Order: sequence, then C-alpha cells, then structure tokens
Amino acid sequence: MDDSVLKEALQQCTDGPFQRTDFSIGHRGAALQFPEHTKESYEAAARMGAGIKCCTSDITQEAYAQQMIDEYKAAGVNPKNVYAQSFNLDDVLYWINHEPRFGNQAVYLDGRYDLADFDYTDPATWNPSMEELVAQGVNIIAPPIYMLLKIDGSGNIAPSTYAEAAKAAGLDITTWTLERSGLLKDGGGWYYQSVTENIDNDGDMYEVLDVLAKDVGILGIFSDWPATVTFYSNCMGLK
Repeated sequence: MDDSVLKEALQQCTDGPFQRTDFSIGHRGAALQFPEHTKESYEAAARMGAGIKCCTSDITQEAYAQQMIDEYKAAGVNPKNVYAQSFNLDDVLYWINHEPRFGNQAVYLDGRYDLADFDYTDPATWNPSMEELVAQGVNIIAPPIYMLLKIDGSGNIAPSTYAEAAKAAGLDITTWTLERSGLLKDGGGWYYQSVTENIDNDGDMYEVLDVLAKDVGILGIFSDWPATVTFYSNCMGLK
C-alpha cells in the first residue's frame, strides 16, 4: 500500500480489537479460498467477522419470490435479519408490495450494465430513474463497485454521478464485490474499470473502500474475503 494518511490510520489498528460488523458481507461465504455456498465457506466468513452472509441461489419455480419468504417465516427468521435481493426488479417490488416486512430492506441488485441502452454515467439512460425506484418503494440499491466511482478532475477516486444521484434520491447503497479481482497490479479488471488508472497494487483496494465508505456512504460491501472489510470497518468505527 502506498504511503498515505489512510495507511497510517490502518496501521494503528493492527492489534484490534475486532468484532463482527454488518458492513462486512460475506459473498457466498469466503469464496476467495473456500468453495462457494459450502458450510466451510460460511463458517469462515463468520470467523472473519462478516455480519451478513450472502446466499445465492437459482430457483426455477414461478412463485419463488413468495416461496423464499415463506421459508424464512416457517423457520422463524426475523425479517430484520433478512436482506432479500434480486437482479430482477419485479422480485423486489413483489416483496415490497406483498411482504413489506421483508420488502422494506429488500435489495435491488442493479445489473443494467448489460443493457445496450444503459450508461451508468448518464442519468438520461436510467429507466427507472433513482427517483422512480424510490417512488416504487425501493430503499436499497446495489450496483457493482465501479459504477459508484470515478476519477475526478484532480486525479483522485471520487463518487460517481450514479452514486451522487442514488444518495440524492434517498437510496441506501451496498456494492459488490471486493477481493474478487485477483492481484491489482494491472488495474484491477472489471470491478475497478472506472478507476483503473489509479489502481496498481493490492493496497489500493483500501483506498477504494475508504471512498466508498466515507464519500459514497455505503451500508456495506460484499467481499470474497470478509476479513479485509472487517478490519477496515473496525478500524474506522463502522457498525
């Protein structure tokens, strides 16, 4: 990690103490070194302090959105402990309208980057817009990391137009996925594509995380190795 104020702050935290934090979300457990969706992976994420564990599934039944919630209810899971999430906006709206106790914190995973007419830097291409999402009851949006960042006029990593618009509309934000890009010496790849010119070593992920936490104001971040995020979160006093 390059010398910086952030590096000095992090160095003061190396001895802990460390505790579980909801800012740290285990992506399919701790998938950097454990098989995704295995007991061992989820246990590793818990040991690393991930307050939230992400479970991904492919369900084919037509009524799966309701079935998933029914299973949480049958198991006696408190809705406050569930962040139902989907790349399909209709799923999120279903939970909002039919299961509001779960829908209140349902997460819209924004995968519109695959659409030919969508440009995350141009609000005119966002359909629905941030304001329209809020009007429909969406409270949390979750795009990939790069959509929340840009290089500003001074050459620094900063919140993107997308991030500023989401915040202005009143949306909470989570993002994905840290520690899924391999070594960062060559710019970080897909997840860092909007700031790749500033990425040349593994320590730069902490610079990115710092902007996401302090300037974008994310609720949390998915990581394939939650310990990285847990360390930062504890050091900065995040919950």
